[in-house]
Amino acid sequence: MKKIIVIGAGLIGASIAWELSRRGREVTVIDAGLPAGLASGRSFGWINASFALNEAHFALRVVGMAAHQRLAARVPGLHRTCGCLWWEESGAAFDATATRLAAAGYPLERLDRAGGRARAPALKTPPDEALFFPTEGWVDPAALTHALLAASGARVLSGVTAQLWVQAGRVSGVETPLGRIAADQVVIAAGVAAPGLLAPLGMTLPMLHRPGLMIRTAPVGLRLAHILAAPEQEIRQDDQGRLLAPAAAFHQSDDGGDLSDPLGQAQATLGRIGAMLGLTGLRPEAVCQAERPVPGDGLPVVGPVAEGLWLAVLHSGVTLSAIVAEGLAGEMTGQGVLAELAPFRAERLIRPM
Repeated sequence: MKKIIVIGAGLIGASIAWELSRRGREVTVIDAGLPAGLASGRSFGWINASFALNEAHFALRVVGMAAHQRLAARVPGLHRTCGCLWWEESGAAFDATATRLAAAGYPLERLDRAGGRARAPALKTPPDEALFFPTEGWVDPAALTHALLAASGARVLSGVTAQLWVQAGRVSGVETPLGRIAADQVVIAAGVAAPGLLAPLGMTLPMLHRPGLMIRTAPVGLRLAHILAAPEQEIRQDDQGRLLAPAAAFHQSDDGGDLSDPLGQAQATLGRIGAMLGLTGLRPEAVCQAERPVPGDGLPVVGPVAEGLWLAVLHSGVTLSAIVAEGLAGEMTGQGVLAELAPFRAERLIRPM
């Protein structure tokens, strides 16, 4: 049985481990921290393709949503396809988005003010027009990470640092404080730690500095049927009634805003939520900051980088985790390159050994 090491126990690493295990590989997952301890445990969890940076990114996100449907059937109970009520743009920009998505066949419903009120009666001021995306939804990335690691049967080494072990020009495993661990292939799925792992090989991976702040409230007395995406705030609700919200409006654009005062930003976010939903006395149950792993051009980096070494570093990790794992595991086991992943090969940003 071929042995694979995955460096990184976030959602991307856990998803890859699960897919490789399904294909008969013996997998070890190594992380310097705890599973889902960084960005994966501090994410909004929105699964969508209504946001995309270009046509290839949109196509990947669409198949990413379909991959999550397959995953939900195999690892049930965690996904919520609740739909999203969206009005983050207005005027000509709103019309352009609606036209683009409709032309691409993306499921949507265009709503007037009455339709928006019917979808989200808790809103104090419904938008004059909105789009409803019925196939969008969310998952708790930390819960999914833990579920996939458990289901994979992978050996998980938490709190263990790793460096690549190279012999005869080939990555043959990792060096750890526990000793050397040999493998047939190694996957780096370590988010913002990826450049440091590649540096000893003489490789550079440019990354953008994109901190994000996520706020989770104590449970509230109203229920939101859908994700809400307004110009001033994105909001979703978990199964326990807690509201989750990024501190930055339109957070998928990767602009985290000024995070020099996280508690002040959290209070401002709670104020916006309260005004939108008519809630007073909102309390933060958690305020979590993390560095989002965004490659230098903003797009995913997925594929081989050297003999025996593979890379999967990306933002929008929740939407894309399932399809990246399917595609990378398939390629690693001889099934060729997934067409939708082909535009995001690693060689566009980093040099080979």
